[in-house]
Formats: sequence, C-alpha cells, structure tokens
Amino acid sequence: MNSSEEECCGLEMMQKDLHATFLEMMYYLLPSPYESQETNHLTLAYFVITGLDILNSLHSVAKDAVVSWVLSFQAHPGAKADLNDGQFYGFHGSKTSQFPPDKNGILIHNNSHLASTYCAIAILKIVGYELSNLDSEPLVSSMRNLQQPDGSFIPIHTGGETDLRFVYCAAAVCFMLNNWSGMDKEKAKDYILRCQSYDGGFGLVPGAESHGGGTYCAIASLRLMGLIEDNILSSCVSSTLIDVPLLLEWILQRQGIDGGFQGRPNKSSDTCYAFWIGAVLRILGGSNFVDHKALRGFLLSCQYKYGGFSKFPREYPDLYHSFYGFTAFSLLEESGLKSLCSQLGITENAAMGL
Repeated sequence: MNSSEEECCGLEMMQKDLHATFLEMMYYLLPSPYESQETNHLTLAYFVITGLDILNSLHSVAKDAVVSWVLSFQAHPGAKADLNDGQFYGFHGSKTSQFPPDKNGILIHNNSHLASTYCAIAILKIVGYELSNLDSEPLVSSMRNLQQPDGSFIPIHTGGETDLRFVYCAAAVCFMLNNWSGMDKEKAKDYILRCQSYDGGFGLVPGAESHGGGTYCAIASLRLMGLIEDNILSSCVSSTLIDVPLLLEWILQRQGIDGGFQGRPNKSSDTCYAFWIGAVLRILGGSNFVDHKALRGFLLSCQYKYGGFSKFPREYPDLYHSFYGFTAFSLLEESGLKSLCSQLGITENAAMGL
C-alpha cells in the first residue's frame, strides 16, 4: 500500500491514537498562533483535558500538577466583608488576568470570568479532585452578583455581554458544586424561555435568531436545573415549558445534504455543531433521528491526517473544532471513546465522579 492509499484509508475511520498525540502536544506546548488566546488558557486546557479523557488517554496527564495549576487561578476575597463588594470570586482565565499585589500588599483581582470558572471546575472534576475541598462558598455567593434583573448573567463583575452562554455556565457551576444558591433559578428559567424563537430554536438573547449554540445552552441549562426531564421525547407527558415538537423540527432541519450540522439556516455545515445540535438531540432523546452514517462521513472529511479536526472539510485543524469533533464521535458511540454527559460537556465517568 502506498502513502496516498494509506492516507485515504485513514479517512475511513476515526484516528483515535493520532488525536491523542495531537492533544498531548497541545498539553505540553501550545503553538504560537494561540498566543493571542493567552487570556483563555483555562478554556484551552478544558479542551485538552476533556478531549484526552474522551479518548481514554488521561494517563498522559500529571493530575496533581493540573490541580495545582487550575487552583492557582482562583480569586479569593481578602476578607469576608469583601463578598459584598460586587466582585465575582471565581477563576481567572490566565495569569495575565491577575494583577499583582499593590504597594500595600493587597491583591487586586482583575475580573475572574464565569466561563473560565466553568472550565476550571470541569477540569478539576475530570482529574479526580474532590470538589468539597474547594473554597467554593465565596465563589457561589459572589456569583449572584453576576445575575441580572432579567435572569441573565454577565461573565465578569465589571460588565460584558448577557446571553444564554453565561446562564449555562452558571447552571453548570451550580450543578457540579451541588449548590444552587448562586443563582435565582426562577429568573434564569424565565430568561431562557424568552429566548425560544417562533421557529422553535433558541437565540442567544430574547428576540435573536435561533442558533445551535444558544439552543444547546438553553436545553442543557434547563436539564441541569431539573426543569425538563431526560429523554423528554419518550415521555407520555409533553413539556409545559418549551415547544418540543417545534424545537425538534428546527433541529432536524440543521443536518445538511453533506451529513454535517449547521448552526443556523443558510450556513455551511461545521464540525462543532455536530456537538451543539447532537447533544440537544441526545438530551431530548432524539438521537435516532440523526443520519449517523452521513454525519460520520462529514466528520471524517474534517479529520486531519496528523490528528485533530478542522471546521470545514480539507482545512487545517484547530483545538476548538478538534475537541467538538471528539465529542461528536462520542455522541455517535464510536468504539474506544468514553460516553459523554451531554449537558455538562464532560465524560459520564467524570460527571459521576468515577
């Protein structure tokens, strides 16, 4: 068999070992194009660590070192009274988002971030850190500072966008810490429901165009909050919260003739939406409606011969789309991969603390 034939044959299956090597390289040293993403180091680490766990390759990670590294990003109040200063005492995204102590030795925290906090706690859970040992009370109580009167969340205490992404992050943090005092669930629920559009999907904010990512954040949040049941499509009782048939119709229209999923109408299929859309179907109990063979074919066309996945077929891979390629194959129940907890974005074993 010549090299071109080997390369062709490689595209016929998911190359688990190559993908593990791809992530291991990212674990030790990020390529220079990621320098501009320095403030998102925890998010990049989440992609790497979770991806390795999905690929059954977490043995290549120094877990104690990962724990120490992640915990170093946590913001702590200087005194108990500081919990009333309006700040959020979660996790910073990187070292450069932490200011050094001032001339009086007081550490001034520079915007710990809700998305970074979700990633930090997810990583700790994946590597087996006992979350009861985490100084979580300041984190949870100060997270209420981020919830807005309409039920949405801002990611940092000094402002920022308010949309379903950060409602999801807040719900996932509360769920993993088993402490819901950090959010008003009723207000959050009302905000989520206002984001369902006329066509059944969910926009990132009320009145916005339905979007695959926004729809995932809405449905996963409602599931984590215990407001919709798992496998709702198999239930004899229809949901009174959301229009499930209309939502299902919108979702099923997202699989294109190339087998991939698009995030919105009139957009190209994209590797990451195999997770964002596929995970919603898994939560609802509608995975059987997917053309698995066609989706698998699309994903394989985005698989790079040296590991990783690209956004579109025949392009170079990146960490973001590689991660969602792995999650998509997990949802497709690919042999040798760990099962995914769809609503948390980590493996079932990690979600259950195994």
